Amino acid sequence: MSTVAVDNKQLIQDYFEAMMSQPKTEELMDRFISDASLKEHIRQAEAAFPGYDITAHQVVAEGDLVAVRGTVHGVHRGTFAGIPATGRHFTVDLMIFYRIHDGRIAEHWLQWDVNAVIGQLTA
Repeated sequence: MSTVAVDNKQLIQDYFEAMMSQPKTEELMDRFISDASLKEHIRQAEAAFPGYDITAHQVVAEGDLVAVRGTVHGVHRGTFAGIPATGRHFTVDLMIFYRIHDGRIAEHWLQWDVNAVIGQLTA
């Protein structure tokens, strides 16, 4: 693995350690993220599932790309997909690819089963 890939993998591991199971503040996001759409996604997720957590099961890096296979879990405490807070827990697997530029996340691609989340919240 190249030095760049090692550094980028470490950045994502540091990002996960800093961000998970606590409020995702603007200051904390700015430290790791330049991707405006990722910041907005985090704001919306944090509003619906405050303090949500992603457990990374596998982190793979190549060049400026880092892939994470993980599980997200949280408690529904705010509106999500038009569903008012239920207080229910949810857990769903996900894949995220990050592109790193200048030591921060510049782009991301997230794949998760939103229908599975909705099903757990409305069951």
